[in-house]
Amino acid sequence: MVNWAQMYDCHFDVDRVPELLARVEREYDSEAWTELGHRLILEHDLVSPASIAALPWLVRLASGSREARHLAGEIMERAASHHGCDELLAESVDVIAKFGALLDRHLQSRPSDYLVTFRALLAVEEQYHWANVLGDSADDFYDLQCPHCGVEVTVAIGDYGRYSAIRDWNLGDVDRRDLRPRPGG
Repeated sequence: MVNWAQMYDCHFDVDRVPELLARVEREYDSEAWTELGHRLILEHDLVSPASIAALPWLVRLASGSREARHLAGEIMERAASHHGCDELLAESVDVIAKFGALLDRHLQSRPSDYLVTFRALLAVEEQYHWANVLGDSADDFYDLQCPHCGVEVTVAIGDYGRYSAIRDWNLGDVDRRDLRPRPGG
């Protein structure tokens, strides 16, 4: 059980987050979602104890709420930053695993919010660097080395599609493969 009296938000208040979570659980409320976003993530960078404490609630709502899924994902993307609640985050390991499974299922549907969901899944899997590298880009190409063989691979995410390929100057994309969620296990 969360002791909300000790869980200050990004504005150093302790009473607003539980009240806002209760509002969005009862019914869709765009103003409450907007305020939650401002209270749980400060200037798109920092999270607070209330942010981590809100994860179980957001994950519970995430299967039926795009806003909950996105906000929980944003919190996870910043979980590696200094927030002073590593213990609280460690206590959320089961919730985070459940969120990862939910994100993986959602990605399998090829959703319109694929990139946001993919970034959240990377963060859940503690790939914070990659989750943030993909930030603020809805359409781009990334040159990476294959972790298994070291070959230079181009990853496309956005309007051009969602795929990886070996790029050849004369031949274009060679051995093009669609991106897909990693199998569980």
